[in-house]
Amino acid sequence: MSTTPQAALVLDAAAVQAVLPNVDTLGAMRALFSELGQGQAVQPAQTLTLFPEDKGDFITYQGASTGANLFGAKLSPYLVQPGKPIITAWTVLMSMETGQPLMLCDSGELTTERTAGTTALAVDHLAKEGAKTLAIIGSGKVAQAHLRHTAALRDWAEIRVFSPSLSGNAELKATWQALDERVRFADSAAAAGTEADVVMLCTSSGTPVFDTTSVAAGALVTSISTNVANAHEVDPAFLSAAEVYCDYRETTPSSAGEMKLAAEAGWQADAICGDLAQLQTAACARPTGEKPVFFRSIGLGLEDIFMARAVYDAAKAQG
Repeated sequence: MSTTPQAALVLDAAAVQAVLPNVDTLGAMRALFSELGQGQAVQPAQTLTLFPEDKGDFITYQGASTGANLFGAKLSPYLVQPGKPIITAWTVLMSMETGQPLMLCDSGELTTERTAGTTALAVDHLAKEGAKTLAIIGSGKVAQAHLRHTAALRDWAEIRVFSPSLSGNAELKATWQALDERVRFADSAAAAGTEADVVMLCTSSGTPVFDTTSVAAGALVTSISTNVANAHEVDPAFLSAAEVYCDYRETTPSSAGEMKLAAEAGWQADAICGDLAQLQTAACARPTGEKPVFFRSIGLGLEDIFMARAVYDAAKAQG
């Protein structure tokens, strides 16, 4: 941890990781979407800037909150390399009172946490109260964070996990079982998700990873974003069969891959039942239970800003 001449905190990934145990991620997401629903925050659409000569791109996530007196942005580049692409992210947090920077921090861990925290908030609002079976498709850090943030939201009797990466990987399996003793490993995505009350898709895939045709009425499927163009973890046709919710209806339909593809086939964004800002402020109806439920998040600049604020507060408290 160091400071700039403007006394802004500069936190690298290790410094962020050190304070995260003292951060209430779900609480930060509740505060964010409450403010957004009450008109105290603004969320512009994310912007994609392509680099010349097919060198990659970067996404800019912005946001501002009068409730928190903060504004800022996250820059997330996708840098094409001869081998594996480089993906980084940094968030700048600014004071609305002074116009000065408060913090510049590595966003890698923040992105993981706020992605999972957003899904957890959706599960809390959209999953059936008596939900017993949780399925997770994916096994990386984002998937693990999803389990950490949703484990206590319902009285799960079963937690099924599937990922090709788990096959023959005793160390990774041990990591999962250390997270929750209820974890059991499935042999396929179908085996994990069949008859599950909640299926959380936590992959970096650009194409569907789970067959949603078997999802029962009232069951919830959640999906996240990756940098792949038009990335979609479910078949776009699922949107026409489900009650659809998202993180923010003003921006998600123009960015979420399956929503863009579904729109080309006739689905319309005004079919979205609600978003987290509306759910958090009771401004939309909850699922009827008559159809499957689909929740899609793309990642908002405000999520990064509120997570950065929580990290900033925790870091200042620790001195």
